Amino acid sequence: MRLGAVSTLLRVMIDPKTPASTKVRAAGSVLCHSAKAVEIEDIEARVFELERAAEASQGR
Repeated sequence: MRLGAVSTLLRVMIDPKTPASTKVRAAGSVLCHSAKAVEIEDIEARVFELERAAEASQGR
């Protein structure tokens, strides 16, 4: 998620004029995208390790 989008969601969440349902929706969006980002980082780390292991086994 882009920084501008995150800033917008956070402003919506802390604005006292924002309806509760909108705040909940914004918070859910932040959590959903954060979870996806963590999953992607985990996959990237796993792919990196697999590529490193493959290169090491080819070098033997």
